[in-house]
Amino acid sequence: MLLSAIPKINILKQASSLAWVEQAIANLDTILLDHSHCERKAASAALNFMFRYPSKAELVRQLTAIAIEELEHFQQVNKWLERRDIPLAPLNAPPYGAALKAEIRRSEPDRLLDSLLVSALIEARSHERLGLLAAHCPDPELSQFYRSLTASEARHYGIYWLLADRYFDRDLVKQRLEQLAIVETEILSSLHPEPRIHS
Repeated sequence: MLLSAIPKINILKQASSLAWVEQAIANLDTILLDHSHCERKAASAALNFMFRYPSKAELVRQLTAIAIEELEHFQQVNKWLERRDIPLAPLNAPPYGAALKAEIRRSEPDRLLDSLLVSALIEARSHERLGLLAAHCPDPELSQFYRSLTASEARHYGIYWLLADRYFDRDLVKQRLEQLAIVETEILSSLHPEPRIHS
């Protein structure tokens, strides 16, 4: 499948490169280990929202479901690690997540808006790259596994965006998302390439 056949993710400014796909496929064990860490971090991020904003009932309801699903994905990826005899070990994270989170403003309500939109961008990039792995992975079973995750990843970034839209004026959400999406592209373009989901 050609990269042009991969659907463009509407909130991302730039698609991933062929170089990323080639590197990921050449380092599938590392990608799987990184994916495990990403799912754990995604569950933790959803939980952190609930602790920080317990009075926002819709947010708590939606992100409880996301946290549960991310932990289920964490278990599923870990089964693949066991299957391929890959130890569940520490792995240095690229600066992508930290650099994006550094854009989050500290004062409320800006902090909530930025946190939701940063989470949406991270989930959108995950959705795109798991889709690329599904399309290009030479292992048919692993390819199918990644294909099975893409719908939930798309739903996750949609939920974060919808929560931002629920709690903030839509024009403000669009304006801030545009700014953060540009930063997301700049961060990816400045990273030293590593076999990671976000590098």
